[in-house]
Amino acid sequence: QVHVVESGGGLVQAGGSLRLSCAASGRTFSSFAMGWFRQAPGKEREFVAVISRSGGNRWYADSVKGRFTISRDNAKNTVYLQMNSLKPEDTAVYYCAARERIGVPGSRADGYDYWGQGTQVTVSS
Repeated sequence: QVHVVESGGGLVQAGGSLRLSCAASGRTFSSFAMGWFRQAPGKEREFVAVISRSGGNRWYADSVKGRFTISRDNAKNTVYLQMNSLKPEDTAVYYCAARERIGVPGSRADGYDYWGQGTQVTVSS
């Protein structure tokens, strides 16, 4: 059984920073490509960032490029999302996802196999 658990959300003022963490267990962590998605009230879940199994490749949504950084520590079974210069429009529930299937992880939510419960990020103006 694979478990994915996010942490680190909270309330922050616009321009501030937060770091989200996500731990995955139940398989060898380095066998997963890891992604972050978010869902704001009344909106569909959207792709934020993804990192390859080795950490050597990363992709970002245009809306967060230059402000967010995804990274991973395979020794700690953890992936991180460093969020800087936060904006009110970044307010959402942030979800961590793990992809076990072979192939490019991509930005589609249906390309991921395991999901966490989400952590709320609220950015006040």
